Amino acid sequence: MDSGEEILSVEHIYKVFGPRPDEAMNMLEAGKNKDDVFQETGQVVGVFDASFSVKKGEIFVIMGLSGSGKSTMVRLFNRLIEPTSGKIFLNGSEITGLTDKELLGVRRRDMSMVFQSFALMPHLTVLDNAAFGLAVSDLGEQERNRRAREALEQVGLKGHEYSFPHQLSGGMQQRVGLARALTNDPSILLMDEAFSALDPLIRTEMQDELIRLQAEQQRTIIFISHDLDEAIRIGHRIAIMEGGRVVQVGTPQEILNNPASEYVEAFFKGVDSSKVLRAGDVARFESEVVVREPSSDEASLPAPYAFVTDGDHRFVGLIDSTVNGEGASPRTLAPDQLRTITFDTPLHEVLDIAASVPYPLPVLTQDGVLHGTLSKDAILKSLSHH
Repeated sequence: MDSGEEILSVEHIYKVFGPRPDEAMNMLEAGKNKDDVFQETGQVVGVFDASFSVKKGEIFVIMGLSGSGKSTMVRLFNRLIEPTSGKIFLNGSEITGLTDKELLGVRRRDMSMVFQSFALMPHLTVLDNAAFGLAVSDLGEQERNRRAREALEQVGLKGHEYSFPHQLSGGMQQRVGLARALTNDPSILLMDEAFSALDPLIRTEMQDELIRLQAEQQRTIIFISHDLDEAIRIGHRIAIMEGGRVVQVGTPQEILNNPASEYVEAFFKGVDSSKVLRAGDVARFESEVVVREPSSDEASLPAPYAFVTDGDHRFVGLIDSTVNGEGASPRTLAPDQLRTITFDTPLHEVLDIAASVPYPLPVLTQDGVLHGTLSKDAILKSLSHH
């Protein structure tokens, strides 16, 4: 995932449903809230002053309770509905002012949408359903079918091209819907509650499929959900909506550790933090137990264990002064003699490892730099705070 490049951004977006949106906007600008607007005018404020951006190559989840504005938001992105006020940018270019013809090009080229309902044509084969979105393009039938076959293979449906929808399970039907969205190789995949109609086992299977597709293709996915477990499982970042407002945007770890409001805190209450937090979120870097290689004075270690790094702060070993009896020289263990964990290891996977070794676990970044250490006590304290 590109950590910096924005692919989609919204600036001060409002959406008012009703025949008098200008009147509602004037009230909002005067400090009224959406309930005041509805009571006095009957206009419904669907989205209220939303500003955020989506990074290229991430799964960005927008979630909230029913009526929070999340499905309205995703329809504003591809202008299935028009914003009342504000701007939307795609790759730095504003798309809120596009003509119908220009907008059609954006939908064909840059954005595809997968809905909760599979919306498959019962009289068409799986192949024809997957190719259906290309039927309005200028592509010939042979090229349409080639792309459709490729997309079906991507979602694990190779061999089912000539089946009909009624012959498929619910999960397989949703895979066809996903393949149809992939046939035009969109920059952004929009998914509105796409898995909520599936039973739990198939839903988990489809989440795994989505995570795999994103990892393989680095595709940007904007996923609408009301299910917190789903959001945490698939989302690189989550935007939480309440009453039309975006109240917080962050990684699951950031939101769990620093909820922006009581609403967000209540939303995350009951979440198994060991499945949200990563080793790097809990690890602590204590400089007094870190020594540079080569160490000139191993005998005066301030703790039973010390962690050795090179000049680039990469982890090169652990000094264990608990062995060989009093007065004996400490021994140095190389990384291949130790258990180490990466920054991104989920905390629930760390528990058993931490319990099996006597020393605090070295937590390393992807390039081997010592980020910090993680003891059993630190893990238990962290979990007790959430």
